Amino acid sequence: MEKIPSFTINHNKLLRGIYVSRKDSVGGDIVTTFDIRMKEPNREPAMHPGALHTIEHLAATYLRNDPEWRDRIVYWGPMGCLTGNYLLMRGDLESRDIVELMRRTFRFVAEFEGEVPGAAAKDCGNWLLHDLPMARWEARKYLTEVLDCITEENMTYPE
Repeated sequence: MEKIPSFTINHNKLLRGIYVSRKDSVGGDIVTTFDIRMKEPNREPAMHPGALHTIEHLAATYLRNDPEWRDRIVYWGPMGCLTGNYLLMRGDLESRDIVELMRRTFRFVAEFEGEVPGAAAKDCGNWLLHDLPMARWEARKYLTEVLDCITEENMTYPE
């Protein structure tokens, strides 16, 4: 079997950032898949599943309510390797197009207080696996160390 494209990226060189993972034609529209990489793979600890799960709930809720972008959001969800998230959006987009959206999203997560949306037994398949304090910490770290000072190097996959 051939490797899928995301398994051909050199993860030993991959930095934290926002990357275009792929673009697909779906029903006449382009859907852009973004790699929202919060951790350097194989070089720093992955996120705790509870933190990543909470980030998923908060970011998905925020994005689907964002007045500018909500109609283009297809999906937000965690990577199995626990180093980031995938964001699928309608449109032929580039990483730089969504930097400000990601800043707002991660600021929302970093500053969130209260009940996590959908973190109840009737709403979530693993409602006990949430960690808001750690989600806030991870979001703030990504926001200040990556998004607030992002460069081309954090938006272009390494060779």
